[in-house]
Amino acid sequence: MKPWRLTLTNQLVIGYGLHRRMDNYATRPANEDELKDFHGDDYLEFLKRVTPHNTQEFANDLSKFNIGDDCPIFDGIWDYCSLYAGASLDAAKKLINHQSDIAINWSGGLHHAKKSEASGFCYINDIVLAILQLLRYHPRVLYIDIDVHHGDGVEQAFFSTDRVMTLSLHKYDKDNFFPGTGNWDDIGGGAGKHYALNVPLKDGIDDDSYVRLFKQIVEPVIEKYRPTAVVLQCGADSLGSDKLGCFNLNIKAHGACVEFVKGFGLPLLVLGGGGYTPRNVSRLWTYETAICLGAEIEDDLPARTPYREFFGPDYKLHPPLSKEGKYENKNTKKYLESMRVKIMEHLRFLDGAPSVQLQEIPPDLDNVRSELVKQEED
Repeated sequence: MKPWRLTLTNQLVIGYGLHRRMDNYATRPANEDELKDFHGDDYLEFLKRVTPHNTQEFANDLSKFNIGDDCPIFDGIWDYCSLYAGASLDAAKKLINHQSDIAINWSGGLHHAKKSEASGFCYINDIVLAILQLLRYHPRVLYIDIDVHHGDGVEQAFFSTDRVMTLSLHKYDKDNFFPGTGNWDDIGGGAGKHYALNVPLKDGIDDDSYVRLFKQIVEPVIEKYRPTAVVLQCGADSLGSDKLGCFNLNIKAHGACVEFVKGFGLPLLVLGGGGYTPRNVSRLWTYETAICLGAEIEDDLPARTPYREFFGPDYKLHPPLSKEGKYENKNTKKYLESMRVKIMEHLRFLDGAPSVQLQEIPPDLDNVRSELVKQEED
């Protein structure tokens, strides 16, 4: 999760000349009021004040806010959090203002963070904040997560509203794989019942199986829910050869999911996420940047790219990543079809796309509801 993987991504994007085909913006740090749209005051105050040198002063808060091995305290933690969150917020605003059809923030996508708790390398949930921003304008937002881990923080934030539908495809093992949530019967509650969709997968899923299932699910979800904007979390730990992942996906298969979502022509916010083999993370996000731009790029990495030595010995954009022999594909056709059928069954419970006026809005979204009412009155 260190910024090194973003440095490599940036250099590849520039090396291929992709930066010339899009608008580029400097990151603006999110202010505290913006972060309070979702996160608790005491948790934000803790993040703002804690450093590696004064952690003893906050000994009682470390366990309270789930600080530990997965979420350590490091120098500059507040700046880091406010910068990646500010980038996602501004990306959402570009979509709202019609300045962009697709907005990308590869530093975002930290989907595990909770209201007052860090989790799974995530401190601030920029995704929730960006979706809240989109809800000021858009009546319905679809969130899709293709990280190898369940997008639990985002699902939890919108668990009881139908204004946001969450769809997560991930490895699921309640006892042995983080975060141990996201089984097929995890479907939301209250007004949000059946608006949380989960596709639990087993080790070793391959390109064809994953892409086929993704398309078979995403298309009917969009047709039924009719979102007016989509947020796509593109965690790279679902690639083969990832240090923490257990799938057999290659870069083109992961990118095929991005291309499929892009094809619906909806305002699209594209975010990063997990990914723990930096050279492959940067390959993937460069390729998916090209997909968003509709650009064709060569498999040979640009010759004068800084840090090119980290991509040896092949120096290719698409090295074979499927770890055959290490992760057997345990996802049978019968199992995958059963997951597709379960999602279709959940969709049948929906009466169609919900209207804004009839929503039950959870407390965290009260500020959004107030603004929508004011817009309608105006």
